[in-house]
Amino acid sequence: MPDLLIPLYGQGGDRGGYAPGAVAGVTVRRALAYERQLVLGWVERAFGAGWAGEVAVALGCQPATCFVAVCGTELAGFCCYDTTYRGFFGPLGVGDAARGRGIGRALLGAALHAMWNAGYAYAVVGATGATGFYERVVDAWQIPGSSPGPYPPRLRGRAE
Repeated sequence: MPDLLIPLYGQGGDRGGYAPGAVAGVTVRRALAYERQLVLGWVERAFGAGWAGEVAVALGCQPATCFVAVCGTELAGFCCYDTTYRGFFGPLGVGDAARGRGIGRALLGAALHAMWNAGYAYAVVGATGATGFYERVVDAWQIPGSSPGPYPPRLRGRAE
């Protein structure tokens, strides 16, 4: 799967950066430290241990580089940046019941906005299978020769 490149400048506001999106009835915000176990458990159940590992890194940053989408008091989705590699966006996941409402787009916008404000000019989406989403939503393009990218072969076995 290819890596994608997203230019952060010249988008949205007066000088650049993406604006956080809005979805009726949904709050998109940075995850808070005291929510760590709840967010990690939800991500692991919905998307697996690999993504939960990346979320753990994002939750350990100050400020957190993990954003959550919350409906009332329920988690609906999440996204991260600067987890496995600096300047990389992802992972992003929306729960089955919340899909199709624009939550993924809102999470992406919030994280890209934060990356722009942190001084990044570009974001890389590593080894994604969702190229159409990123190409359509943020005009991302595939980086030629980027597959398999910087990721080494995955470790095999099970966690104890």
